[in-house]
Amino acid sequence: MTAADRVLFGFLLLDALVLAVTELLFLPLWIGPVKFPIMAAVAAVTTPLLVSAAGRLSHHRSVAAAPLVVWFLAVFVFGLFGPGGDVVLVGDWRALLFIAAGALPSAMMLGIVLARNAVEAGRAAH
Repeated sequence: MTAADRVLFGFLLLDALVLAVTELLFLPLWIGPVKFPIMAAVAAVTTPLLVSAAGRLSHHRSVAAAPLVVWFLAVFVFGLFGPGGDVVLVGDWRALLFIAAGALPSAMMLGIVLARNAVEAGRAAH
């Protein structure tokens, strides 16, 4: 990885952290009397994009997985031990939907990135 790639990688990790905290802030959103889990959709789109971008920077699986790991850790740390003792992730179906929507598509994207990198490495070897 070049120096520019490392800076971009740092920004991707920071973005994963900021997205996780922002998504948690808006997770208990209501529109009138209806619970509105829009942050699950946001997580389902943004987190796989971060994994895909990180996977383009390096062929190491730890680089590709790092945004997902940062997002997941941030969700659990700030969701369970948030400021002021707020617990966002317990006792609501939206929390499960949010975690699943952020983690599952990202894990699938991680598999796609790893397979793509393996194919590219195989082509480069021949």
